[in-house]
This record gives sequence, C-alpha cells and structure tokens, in this order.
Amino acid sequence: MTIAPDIIDDPFILAAPLPDDLVIQPRWISASNNHLNNRVRDDTWSLGPLTDRPGTILNRIHWKNCPAHLREDLKVLAWTLINGERRPTVAARRRTLTRHSVSSLHQRLIEWLRWARWLGQKEVARLSECTDDHWRAYASGLVASGVNRTTMEHSLNQLSDLWEFDQLTTAPTQVSRPPWDTEGIDDFLPEEKQASTRENTTEPLDPAVVGPLLVWSIRMIEDLADDILAARNERTRIANQANSTESTPEGAAALRTYVEHLLKANTVIPVATHRGRTGLARTYIAVKTGASYQQVKWAAVKHDLTRLAAERPGPCPMLIPISGLIDGQPWRENIDYDEAQCLWRHLGTAAAIIVLYLTGMRPQEVQGLRAGCCPDPAPDGTSHHLVHSLASNTEAIESDEPLTEEEADPYLIRGHHYKNVRDHNGHHVSGGEERTVPWVAIRPVVNAIRVLERMVPEGELLFSSIHHDTDNRQQQGSLTLVGIADRIRAFVAWINREALAQGLPEQTVPDDPHGPISPSRWRRTLAWHIARRPGGLIALAIQYGHMRTFLDARTSHSYGARGRRGMHGILDMETVLATADTADRLRDATAAGEKISGPAARRALLDAADTPQFAGALTTIRATKQLRQLDGRLLFDNPNAFLICSFKHQNALCEPDADAIAPLTFACQKGCGNAVRTDQHARAAREQADHLDRQAAHVPGPMARALHAKAADWRQIADAHSAAARTAQEILR
Repeated sequence: MTIAPDIIDDPFILAAPLPDDLVIQPRWISASNNHLNNRVRDDTWSLGPLTDRPGTILNRIHWKNCPAHLREDLKVLAWTLINGERRPTVAARRRTLTRHSVSSLHQRLIEWLRWARWLGQKEVARLSECTDDHWRAYASGLVASGVNRTTMEHSLNQLSDLWEFDQLTTAPTQVSRPPWDTEGIDDFLPEEKQASTRENTTEPLDPAVVGPLLVWSIRMIEDLADDILAARNERTRIANQANSTESTPEGAAALRTYVEHLLKANTVIPVATHRGRTGLARTYIAVKTGASYQQVKWAAVKHDLTRLAAERPGPCPMLIPISGLIDGQPWRENIDYDEAQCLWRHLGTAAAIIVLYLTGMRPQEVQGLRAGCCPDPAPDGTSHHLVHSLASNTEAIESDEPLTEEEADPYLIRGHHYKNVRDHNGHHVSGGEERTVPWVAIRPVVNAIRVLERMVPEGELLFSSIHHDTDNRQQQGSLTLVGIADRIRAFVAWINREALAQGLPEQTVPDDPHGPISPSRWRRTLAWHIARRPGGLIALAIQYGHMRTFLDARTSHSYGARGRRGMHGILDMETVLATADTADRLRDATAAGEKISGPAARRALLDAADTPQFAGALTTIRATKQLRQLDGRLLFDNPNAFLICSFKHQNALCEPDADAIAPLTFACQKGCGNAVRTDQHARAAREQADHLDRQAAHVPGPMARALHAKAADWRQIADAHSAAARTAQEILR
C-alpha cells in the first residue's frame, strides 16, 4: 500500500504496528520504569511500562476477550490509542487532553473489548462493517440494561475515541463514526433517575469501630513494636542459621536426643505455618538442636514426626525479652516463632491505619511514603518535621505559597500528586510531581513512620510489598489498596482475639454497619470526627480540637494543603451535614413538646425551620455551598457543653477565626449569646453531675472537691434551663 506524502509528514499519524513491535513505544516510558513491555503479537498487553505510581495494580488487556476475527483491527486501534496523541485542536474542541492517563486508557480499552464482543454476537466480521444502525442498537442496549446516565455517558465517549484514533494510523480500519458524535450525546442517554447520582457515597467509619481500632493501632506502635520487631529479627536469624548450618555428628547427636525426648515424654511437637500450611517446624528444630535442616528432614521421615506434629501440635517459643505491656501487665511470656510473621504484618497495618486516619491523606499518598521522609528537625530551635508524601488527587488548584513560621504545625508532610499532573506537552505524568504545600500530622503519625522505617531499608517505600508481603515477591511498589484492606480485616480479627485473651472485651472492634473498612474511608472519618466530635478524646487522649482550629484558619495552607478544597472541602461537607442533623433533631424535639431555653432560642428555631433537610443522604462538596451561604444561621450540637450553638460570629465567646464557619466547641464559654438548650440537654447535664459526684467518692479530697464543684455547676445550668424553658409555640408568638 502506498502512503500519501501528506500522511507521512503528519506527526500525529502513526505507522501501523508490526507483530514484533513493542506495545508501548520507549518514548512514553520513564527511565525508572522496569515493567515488562509486551509485543503486539502477544495475547496479553500490560500497561505496566506506563505506570509509575507506587502500589498501583498493573492493568492488562487480554485479547482472548476479543472475537478472533475482530482482534487484528482492534489491536491496531488499541496500539494507536496507547502511543498516539490527538491533535491539540481536537482536544480543545472536545475539552479533553492530548493523551489519556493509564487508568483512562485501560477503561477505554475494556469498553472497546466489550463493544467488540457485542459486534461478534451480531456476526460483524470487520470493524468497517459496523453501521450507524449498529451504534444505535448498542446504545439502546445499554439503556435497556439499566446503566445510569453518568456511566453510559462515559461509555459512549470512550467509544467515540475509536473513530478518532482510526484517523491517526496509516492503516485505518474504516470504522464508522458514532452518531452521538455528530447529533449530540444527550438524546442517546437515559433520563436522570435522581439528583443524587453524583453524591459522595464514601461512608465514614462508625465511632464504635474507630475508637478500639485506633487504640490498638497506637498500642501496637508505641507499646508492642519493640517486641514485634525483635521477634521478626529473631525469626530471620533462626531461618538464616538453619539454612547455613552444615550436617555434623554433633548436630545429629543433639537432634537424636531431642527427638527421643519428644517421643518418650509423649509431649507436643513444635509446628509452624509456611505459605498457609501448618506442619513440623523443621527450621526451628534445626536451630534449637544445632542440626542441619537436612538432618531434621531425615529424622522427620525416620520417626514419622510430620504425623505426630499434626496429632499434637505445639509452640515454638523464641528466647527474646518481652518489654511490652497491656493494661500494666506483660502482653506475652514469649513470642512464638510461628506468630512473629503475623505480628509483623499487623504492626505494618497498625502504622497504615494511624497514617491514614490521623493525617487525612488519601490512600495513594500513603502508599507513596518512603523511609527517610520525616527527618528530625534541624538543631536550630525549631520543631518542624517535614514528611515527604505522595498524593494522587487534586480537587482544586494547588497552592504554591510557602508556609510561614506562624502557619506551620509541628509535623508537616510534603509530597507529590498524580491526578491532573501534565508535562509541558499536556501529557499525563504517571510518576506525579512534588508539590510545595505540606500536610500536617500529629505525634502518633511520626511514631508510626519511625516504626515503618525500622521495617524497610532506607529510601524504600514505607509500605513496600517486597518487605511487607514476603510471600508475594512478584508485586512491585507498595502494598495495593486491596491488600491493605485485607490486612485491616485480618488485624481486626486478631484484635478481637487478643482483647478477649487479655481480659479486655470492651476493647473489641465491632462490625461496621456500612461494610468493610477500606482505606478510602479513613479520610472521610477524620473529617467526621473533626466536625462532630471536636472536643472528644479519641484514642488515648488524641484531641481533634486543635485540628478544627487550624483548619478554620483559611489563610493556612497546611493541613490538606488544598486551599479551600481537599481536606477543607470534606470537612466543610461534614460540618454541613452535622448542622443539618442538629437542625433536624431540634425540629423533632420541639415538635414532640420539649422546651428550650437560651438567648439564641428564637433564632435557633427560625434557623432550624430554614435549614435544608438531607434525610440522611450524603452530599457532594459542591452542595455544601448551599449551607455555607447560611453562615451565621447554622446550628452546632455541642454534647460536651450540653447545648446547641446557634453560631453567629459576632456573638461567639469562643473567639473563632474571622472567616470560621463553625464555633470552637471545645472552647465553649458560659454566657455566650449563641447558646440554646433543650430539655434533653438539661437531663444530660444532671446525669453528668451525678456521675461526677460518684467519681468524687473514690478520689482524694482536693480532687473530690473539684468534682463536686463541677457537678454543682452542671446542676445550676440544668436548673436555670428548667426555670426559663418554654415551648417553641410560646417563643415564636
């Protein structure tokens, strides 16, 4: 075939690939990427050479899923999509980019394969035989299948790329142009069933789950880590010694004596688990007796030790000192050889939970943390830690303004971001780029990072799969998010067994009512606690009040580092939902006949009537603007002060920042003009007073007097409410 000169000179048109050509051209592969690059003739194409983000599962295209008679045509289009660039004029017209990201490429190729299988069922022999009627029938089939409007819009746009990239190859398949490209896509889409299809459906974790889970995570890091790390080192030493010990007469004699004792005493036989199978602990026995591994294998066969071990399995205690305490008592007499690896995994999981929750970082950002990312402060009198993290999502334009000394929190996290990162040509950069604006963390995060740095070599990813998942050496980069979720599930099961064994049933972790504890839920949970439990003690006295203070300082670009979006946006959303819930409860309480009191009672009733109801549904960050516009008319429940704050900035005695949208509920002051109390608040205040009086009976005199005085204050507040409280109808007359 002769190729026209104008096509040869067109930089956007690619020569059709040959069977031995690489699937991904070298110019698109970063120097540090070492993933396998397939050939066009292969039945499976990996997109690994385009993937530089740590912990990402490598996407693959399996051509067995494409009808054989359409495979060659579709391979040409797929190869052109992967290696080509759409013309800038076309990209501008379609409001898209010249090249797709790896995930976007994969989604398109999967959709193309799905479409090709449909064509195969319609007995279409070549892509050029696909007619306008076929396109319309396929779109109608999607509507009939119940696909929602948003998903179908994505699918049709992905299919539009077939025709577009067919124009960018010297061997076009002549596939026809989809009709929605010329007629408009709206008429091909189903009706929007409800306005909430774009809602944020990530549920925060239940507080009953978060409390004990974070308690145990911090306990693992701060109390038990030294023992677990020492046990892992001892297990490694035992394995190395067993592999290096040679067979000697002395070792054989010691082994014979040891085995004879086991047989005569009819005692338990040491067992261990290897790759999911439990059996005779040959490695442990070899080191214990000084015999070689081969000698233990011979003895096992001679004396049928494998069968005996299955009948009477026993422990493999390692001789390392135990320093960790739980509830003031040593948590183990010793750590078993078979348990060390399990505890090692749980220690890494505990660190992941702490970093995910107490920083508000996205899971992909946590995956990118490396050893050495949190150096100790320079000896210049400052206490700032800079933690270099990896980010994966930018919900708004990043701020590049540097932190001032006053804006900085003690622990700052810097890093990279991935989403929407483009080079000067507008191409997606899989490896991301470093951003200048840091995250903020508190001390437990630094402690967790310090433990992780003892688990991996210097400079390595803190959650490197090679070091954390020794049974799976094929996965490169960080542990996957699916793997972390599996580890959290296993950690919860271990916690519940350990809590019962330690006599602490109240510290077990219940099932979350919204399902599995996935890494993506921790960020939303942090925002929930900041917005709704600002004065509460979370997991061993970690307070979130200071975080609300910091986050409300909108001139600060530290925590979340996203300007007004990112963590700020999620916090705003949780704050809005909390105020809506408070307004709803106040409406229900007054409708049921409860009386209210306080200088802001009338304003609170009017504001509650005007506050939009979400009926328990989640809302998007964008939708929070609806209630942000009600600034000065929002209701915040403060269970620690037994009141509702009808927040009006000029009345607030808690001294919130100038542009704060919420009060500092942990700094609530008596006599504030924003206070509102219901009968329920008054009852709770009396119950608290009774509780303090009971406590006072068990503490020394000065402390008891202080508790009695506090109890008297709460009773006085409850009495004042009873004297002044009126019904809603009386107040609004």
